[in-house]
Amino acid sequence: MNPAERVAQLRQEIDDHNHRYHVLDAPIVSNREFDLLYRELVELEKEHPDLVSSDSPTQRVGAEPQERFRKVAHREPMLSLANAFDEDELQAFYRRVTKQLEMEEIGLVTELKIDGVAVSLTYENGRLHHGATRGNGLEGEDVTSNLRTIRSLPLRLREGPHPSTAEIRGEIYFPLSGFERVNRQRSEEGEAPFANPRNTAAGALRQLDPAVTATRPLAFFAYSLGHTEGLEFTSQGEVLSQLIRWGFPVNPHHKSHAGLPSVIEYCQSWEERRDSIDYEVDGIVVKVDRLDLQDRLGAVSREPRWAIAYKFASQVAATRLVEIRLNVGRTGALNPYAILEPVELGGVTIRTATLHNQEDIRKKDIRPGDQVLIKRAGDVIPQVVGPVDKDEEGRGEPYAYPGECPECDSPIVQDPDEALVYCRNVNCPAQRFESLKHFVSRAALDIRGLGPKTLRKLLELELVAGPADLYSLTAEQLSGLEGFKEKSIENLLAGIDGSRRQPLPRVLFGLGIRHVGETAAALLAGEFRGVERLMQASPERIMEVSGIGPEIARSVADYFEVEENREQVKRLRAARLQLKMAGDDRDAPTALEGKTLVVTGTLPSHSRREISELIKANGGKVTSSVSKKTGYLVAGSNAGSKLRRARELEVPVLTEEEFLKLLQGEP
Repeated sequence: MNPAERVAQLRQEIDDHNHRYHVLDAPIVSNREFDLLYRELVELEKEHPDLVSSDSPTQRVGAEPQERFRKVAHREPMLSLANAFDEDELQAFYRRVTKQLEMEEIGLVTELKIDGVAVSLTYENGRLHHGATRGNGLEGEDVTSNLRTIRSLPLRLREGPHPSTAEIRGEIYFPLSGFERVNRQRSEEGEAPFANPRNTAAGALRQLDPAVTATRPLAFFAYSLGHTEGLEFTSQGEVLSQLIRWGFPVNPHHKSHAGLPSVIEYCQSWEERRDSIDYEVDGIVVKVDRLDLQDRLGAVSREPRWAIAYKFASQVAATRLVEIRLNVGRTGALNPYAILEPVELGGVTIRTATLHNQEDIRKKDIRPGDQVLIKRAGDVIPQVVGPVDKDEEGRGEPYAYPGECPECDSPIVQDPDEALVYCRNVNCPAQRFESLKHFVSRAALDIRGLGPKTLRKLLELELVAGPADLYSLTAEQLSGLEGFKEKSIENLLAGIDGSRRQPLPRVLFGLGIRHVGETAAALLAGEFRGVERLMQASPERIMEVSGIGPEIARSVADYFEVEENREQVKRLRAARLQLKMAGDDRDAPTALEGKTLVVTGTLPSHSRREISELIKANGGKVTSSVSKKTGYLVAGSNAGSKLRRARELEVPVLTEEEFLKLLQGEP
């Protein structure tokens, strides 16, 4: 097979796997197998740059940052929808439509109204040509490079027929699970959380650098066609079916109706279960199904006569803001939150709500004692929308941050480049607690049995003050803690001891350096190979690492300038943590240097992912299948066919214990 044929084959396979994973939610290969296919395509395109095309899966994040977005005129206006707020208004809509069409009954289609950002995608001969935001309905902004980063959006249409031009319209949205995950990560890294999924999706789509957009887990639902040449459809239902065949994700909850009664029932049922899905919806779109009837009905102003949006009752309630409090994070960031008089909202009793930051409080003019509106959407943390009446007499004074940290009374300072305010006292008890909680978390040192309650008690009894103290704990000290018996003490001490083997990227992440997430920690570890080199590096040197920007570089350098942090690293080294990559001198090969390993079965103390991280941190490679090139198979219980294959090929098989001894240089 020549390179051009192999490239075409790989693109098709990768497109199929992307579609199965991101659209159908039914993958048939492992992440590792997918990565190998993708890597092969990347290498082939490097060797044969003339084979690179704009619809290749490798080009999803390939564009340079832009200075601004150019305007794009829509060939057909992107109309907005009139709203119906109750059953009577839906019936009025139906009467108007049937009267104008001179028909007693008409077929309707209902679709969930996704609370996202409307976009238009133009495909030329089956390939994505450009994509634009709705803008003012007549013209929008060209955000093609950013749209390419969304994995569920096909770069070329799948099953035919492929018209010469096809404009697909749909909604970009931020899944609630992804939104919560991103906000949790931002809080852990000392950054202000995003306000809500819709605004965050809009902001991500308008990033000038597509690489930034790619870090946001945006998703897409297609729902209609705009200007299309060379293909005719008869109904909205037929359009949705074709969109699915072309490879677009279409919301599965659309439904056809013979008349209005079932539409009303459908709208009411979704109003009750709107929180059961992983994205925000604010209503139901009701459309006339037949496209010829849509044409006859036309539009008035910028609203189609053939569709209407039934809007759900807003998930907003009014209550009194009792107090504004501050929570101190592990980086010292002071995050404000509201204490509320309890109020029922969406079947949940709300007592607290987020306030984001000091600038947000000032902008909304929120004051203690105000009657405020509280908004809750899905499972997202409730937020304060604003005061009910800003002109109400007898309001309290505008809220101002205190001059001292609420936990340690140290002076607080505001970062001139952002809205966050910080406590700079590294000995602040709140920061110590949050830092310890982060250090033992699953993504860092992964020490099981050290929950928040236990950590607070250890701090209270002054048994620990920082991460390094965990490695000096004794069974006698732990026996004094409530609920700790002989077996639980034994398990905890074993977990603490086992964490010494966690690779450098996890240790770096566990240090809790502001802005340094898991990815940045891995990049820094791979470049500097050890904490000593990183501690001595200037911000300029750190910025030379691909993927590390000035903010992270400055934050890392600032962290290691603090004597307490340098002392903590020294104590972690004394506790025998992995503060350098295996083979740090780059000259002395390790037991795994240049070797390929496979991990299978259920291991007694580590997950397969953890063992894989250890292999890569110690110079080895991990693959998913056993071959003659496999150096070792690390096998647990229920190893299955891979163990049989290894024995057939006489590949050395290691237990977990033997593997760990190999890492330590033991025979």
